[in-house]
Amino acid sequence: MALAVDRSSSAANNAPPARPSWLRGEEAAGLALISPTALYALFLLGIPILTVFAYSFWTQNYLEIDRSFTFENYRIALTEPIYRDLLLRSLAISLVVSVVTVVVSYPVAWFISFHGGRHKNLLLFLITVPCWTSYLLRVMSWKMILGYQGVLNTGLMSLGVINEPIASLLYNSNAVAITLVHSWAAFAILPIYVSLEKIDRSLVEAARDLGDGSVRSFLRIVLPLSMPGVISAMLIVMIPTVGDYVTPRLVGGKDGVMIATAIQAQFGKAANWPLGAALSVTTMAIVSVMAGACALLLKLAARRIR
Repeated sequence: MALAVDRSSSAANNAPPARPSWLRGEEAAGLALISPTALYALFLLGIPILTVFAYSFWTQNYLEIDRSFTFENYRIALTEPIYRDLLLRSLAISLVVSVVTVVVSYPVAWFISFHGGRHKNLLLFLITVPCWTSYLLRVMSWKMILGYQGVLNTGLMSLGVINEPIASLLYNSNAVAITLVHSWAAFAILPIYVSLEKIDRSLVEAARDLGDGSVRSFLRIVLPLSMPGVISAMLIVMIPTVGDYVTPRLVGGKDGVMIATAIQAQFGKAANWPLGAALSVTTMAIVSVMAGACALLLKLAARRIR
C-alpha cells in the first residue's frame, strides 16, 4: 500500500504542469502553430510601416531629421497641385486598370472552369507561363510593340491602314494602362477561376430547367456567386498598380507619371524622407478606402442582381 502511494506521488510529481484553460484545445494548438509565423510577418511588415508612419510626422532639416511632431508633410501632400494631380492620376489609372483587367480576365476564367474539361490544369499552366519572365522584360516588350517603329505601327503600315507611324501609342497614360492590364491579367484570372469552381453546377442546371437562358442564368447564378473572386481580383490588381514605379518610368513618359515617381524622387534626389513618407501613407490610406468602397459596391451589386 505504501509502495502504491509512493508511485502515485512520484507520477504526480513527474507529470507536466497543467496548462491554463485558454491554452487547451484545437484553437490553442493552431495559435501556437502560427505564432512564430505571425511574429515573423509582424516583424517584417509592421516595423517598416511604423517607421514610415513615424517619419511622415517629422521634417527634414538639411541633413538632419527634426523629430518635432507636425502635420506639415500631409498638408503639402494633399494641397500641393503637383502631388494632388499625381495622386488623382494614379488612382484613376489604377481603377481603370482594375476594371479592365477583371473584364478581360473573367471570360478566360469562366471558359476554363465551365469548358476546360480535363485540360483545366494545362490551361492554368499556360496562363502562368508569361509570369515566368521578368516583370521588366514584359514591360519592355510592350515598349517594342507600341514604339514609333514598333510591331504595331509596322504591321498597320504594312496593311495600308496608316501612312505614317502613330507617335501617340507610347509614352502616355494609355500605354501605362495597357501594360499594367497585361502584366496583372494572370493574377486576376486565378482568384476568379477558384471562385467559379466553387459554384454548385446543379444550381445552374436548375435555373435552366426553370426556363432561364444562358445569359439570365449567368447573371442570376454564376455572376453573383463568383463575386468574391471578382472582388479579390479587383483588390489584387488595384493595390499594387497604384504604386507601380517601373511601368510609368519605361512607357509612361511625362503624361504617364504616377505618384510612385514623386515618392522615389523625395527619397532619392530631394532627400526629403518625411515628405516621401507622408506621400506613401497618404496613398496607402486613400487606396485602402477606395478598395473598401469598391468591394462594398460589388457586394451590393451582387445582392441586387440576385
